[in-house]
Amino acid sequence: MAIIIKNTEIINADGVTRGDIVLREGVFAQVGGCARPAEGDQVIGAEGLCAFPGLVELHVHLRDPGQTHKEDIASGCTAAAAGGVTSLVCMPNTVPAVDSPETVQYIIDKAKATGIRVYPAAAITYGLSGKGCCDYEALKKAGAAAVSDDGRPVEDDDMLLRALREGKRLGLPVLCHCEDLSQAAGGKVHEGRASRLLGVKGMSSSSEYGDIERTIRLAERADAPVHICHVSTKESVAIIREAKARGVKVTCETAPHYFVYTCEKVLGRDADYRMNPPLREEADRLAVIGGLLDGTIDAIATDHAPHSPEEKADFVSAPNGVIGMETSLSATLTFLRDQLSLSDVARLMCFNPARILGIPGGEIRVGAPADLALVDLTEQWTVNPEKLHGRSKNAVFKGELLTGRVKATFCGGKKVF
Repeated sequence: MAIIIKNTEIINADGVTRGDIVLREGVFAQVGGCARPAEGDQVIGAEGLCAFPGLVELHVHLRDPGQTHKEDIASGCTAAAAGGVTSLVCMPNTVPAVDSPETVQYIIDKAKATGIRVYPAAAITYGLSGKGCCDYEALKKAGAAAVSDDGRPVEDDDMLLRALREGKRLGLPVLCHCEDLSQAAGGKVHEGRASRLLGVKGMSSSSEYGDIERTIRLAERADAPVHICHVSTKESVAIIREAKARGVKVTCETAPHYFVYTCEKVLGRDADYRMNPPLREEADRLAVIGGLLDGTIDAIATDHAPHSPEEKADFVSAPNGVIGMETSLSATLTFLRDQLSLSDVARLMCFNPARILGIPGGEIRVGAPADLALVDLTEQWTVNPEKLHGRSKNAVFKGELLTGRVKATFCGGKKVF
């Protein structure tokens, strides 16, 4: 039996077409044209909707194992499906950290029932401690799709060099959280007017871009690819742009909150607008948009970081992090509608992330995995955290009126939302 999606706008990174899409045996069997249903086929009328490839989300915290009061693999994947995400990378700062084949296998086994493709990122160093490199070969054999110490930088140059070289040898992407802890440790918001008015320690722009400079220098020395997580400053964008121009194998991501909001948002002392790196200045926001437009920034991710309402209740003591998988596509379509084409959105949220990770997907092509999101580009909806599908409610776009909403999500040819 096949699923036939009739008369939809088909969005790919290289262009937009119109026609039917046939999903059969987990792959796209036909893309475009007019499909003729056979007996037993399911036909879905998609007039007025567009079909994006299933989103490939490079940066998610599922909090499982060990912090499942915030989120778990099942609830996180339910939220992913509601946002059109069919593939996601889950970060290793769990309890215990994802630094053993057994923990990698635990995640893979638990994700099987969700219908979403979950790709574990294993730790670069044991316990994310920076004190010893993990066995990358064993981790990859167990199913790790990348390595990262996300939440912390790898401060030791030799360890990061080893990870970059081993990542290159094994085909294991290295995803780097770039932060100079000597500058940023204990910071609550961007260093500047907001931190002064709030009377809290700030996180300087240089704490991010200085470590990006170091990481790029080491990647160049190793002649190895590196991926920079959650870019937020104008200097970071400029450094990465220049590195790409001279041939460094660097890719990077940003998140919707960095191209929508500035640090003015935290002046209301709402911890749901606190994350790391923090919301920056208007010049940084505009530079991030510029990086998306000129290809310096390769991907839009979310850094989906669930926390309980109790943990987020106090502005100063709350942990950093916001959730975003259910709102990322809608926020991008809303706030960059006049600057990005639909194909650009597919490139940044589907095609490029799949290529960075080295996985199939990210495009609607015959023979590709049948992962897609049907989207109503005209539907307006107000983000109500209580109606979102994940376990936590620290939604950075709460209260926003967004335009464009996921109506159905298919992964591997099966409807998951």
